[in-house]
Amino acid sequence: MCGIVGYVGESEKRQILLEGLKELEYRGYDSAGIAVISKDILQSFKAVGKLKNLEEKTKNFSANGFGVAIGHTRWATHGKPTELNAHPHLGKESYVVHNGIIENYQELKKRLLQKGVNFLSQTDTEVIVHLFEDYLSLLKDSFKAFEKTIQELEGAYAILLITKIEPDTIFFAKNGSPLLIAKGDDGIYFASSDTAVIGKAKRAYYLEDGEWGYVKKDEITLFDKEGNKKELEFKDLPSDKLSAQKDGYRFFMEKEIYEQSSVVVDTMMGRVLEDDIHLDEIKEGFLDGINAIKICACGTSFHSAMAASYLFERIAKIRCDVEIASEFRYKEPLLSKDTLFITISQSGETADTLEALKMAKRAGLKSLTICNVDNSSIVRESDVALLTRAGIEKGVASTKAFATQTLLLWIFVLFLAKKRGVVSKEFLVNEIKAMQMLPRVLEVSDKLHEKIHRLSKRYLHGHGFFFIGRDIFYPLALEGALKLKEISYLHAEGYPAGEMKHGPIALADSNLFTIALMPKTMLYDKIKSNVEELSARDATILAISPIEFELADDFIKTNFSSHPMIEFFEMMVILQLLALEIAIRLGNDVDMPRNLAKSVTVE
Repeated sequence: MCGIVGYVGESEKRQILLEGLKELEYRGYDSAGIAVISKDILQSFKAVGKLKNLEEKTKNFSANGFGVAIGHTRWATHGKPTELNAHPHLGKESYVVHNGIIENYQELKKRLLQKGVNFLSQTDTEVIVHLFEDYLSLLKDSFKAFEKTIQELEGAYAILLITKIEPDTIFFAKNGSPLLIAKGDDGIYFASSDTAVIGKAKRAYYLEDGEWGYVKKDEITLFDKEGNKKELEFKDLPSDKLSAQKDGYRFFMEKEIYEQSSVVVDTMMGRVLEDDIHLDEIKEGFLDGINAIKICACGTSFHSAMAASYLFERIAKIRCDVEIASEFRYKEPLLSKDTLFITISQSGETADTLEALKMAKRAGLKSLTICNVDNSSIVRESDVALLTRAGIEKGVASTKAFATQTLLLWIFVLFLAKKRGVVSKEFLVNEIKAMQMLPRVLEVSDKLHEKIHRLSKRYLHGHGFFFIGRDIFYPLALEGALKLKEISYLHAEGYPAGEMKHGPIALADSNLFTIALMPKTMLYDKIKSNVEELSARDATILAISPIEFELADDFIKTNFSSHPMIEFFEMMVILQLLALEIAIRLGNDVDMPRNLAKSVTVE
């Protein structure tokens, strides 16, 4: 999500920046920009859309001779994808590019506004450059001003800043978002991913969280988070760009499963506070008069909607109906204006979901979307958009989009429940504590992945899979089955465990694989009974649970937790990895499964 490049040296700057940004296109973006200080002249260019638009804007620009330069591709998180919101952001005589989210930007912005600072954009990033210049005016020292600025920032960031006061310097800082420094024969490079510097440099230093400093012509000065000077330990860069994009993973889907631990942090930033839920996208009064929820979605997004429907009714005490968008359009639905119409789409271009939204709008319903792509058709059509901030997802079979959709729906449920006055402060704080555990819960351990890799060789044949669960684990079973069938081409179905006796159990035999989701926190004894019935009919059982199940042929042990959503997300990762490993053993192209497209833009 977003890309950063920087350069200090003698070579022509425009081409270096554009080439570097082009190598970062795989991360996803909706606008781009560059800023250059050369011969004491500061110039910048921005464009919405693809890099070719920025290339066209800068076709007559060139910057040879010594100078500093920074560039950025932006994936909108605060504010629409416009030129004003694109990076680099300008102060009076300084520019900044930034990846991540500044959690306390509202507090900082309010303080700066009171001092008479003018803001041009809707972004959190702009506070960085104004805060730097505010300290610069007080301290008269750019190094100290940058140090004070970094000390004030809360959240995740990778920052490059240039200023006319120090025209030979790039200031940098890293916390939670990737950033590296690379040495080339013709200068020093910065990038958020090594793909941008492969071919230009052979060695790089990958910054650690809390590190910051500055680079001049032949000098790199690095400090740790305590302010102590530190030596840089350079490592060899990979030589293959596609491999570098995958960060050593075999497939983008595998990389995206591992990324879930970090992208949920981005989803929560500025929204999940220590003791409260804050959604500044939802204005006061928007939810007044809402007495029901209707959610429309397709595929994986439909499964996240189904899981959320349990939470809306259980926690927010509001009726919630979930519809498959492709069916909703033709059923002549009854729509009342006291219903909030929610759409969910990774791409924001899903044709059936978009048409369902237009129907709801024509009926006068308020609309909200959960989406990963700002300025997409569904976002533009909706009254309110909550962005998942998952970054680009290259694997066709969705993983991190599902995780962030489900999390964001959970956040919205709590926000709505608080607005409706149906939850206590204590309950809200306990839910937030559970949410804040997710980054750790979603970390994939080598031990777990290796176990699933070994298990996968037993599940390559047979006549099909049943994924079974109850309550919120039923939609998770549906999602697990969908992941497997998408990339392995094996037949798989998800069922509510209690429905097995109503027909599906007729298929049970030793060649039927049953993936049983058996959480401790929710209806354990009930699903245990359902799995025992399948075992008695000789079905092959893979149990996923924190409690040992003696009838299971295979068992993946999860951690004990007191919260069902923690168990939900832990089991989600296991199902994703299981599908991945089975598909790899079958020799399939995991990222581009046959017959499928990432964004379904036709019926």
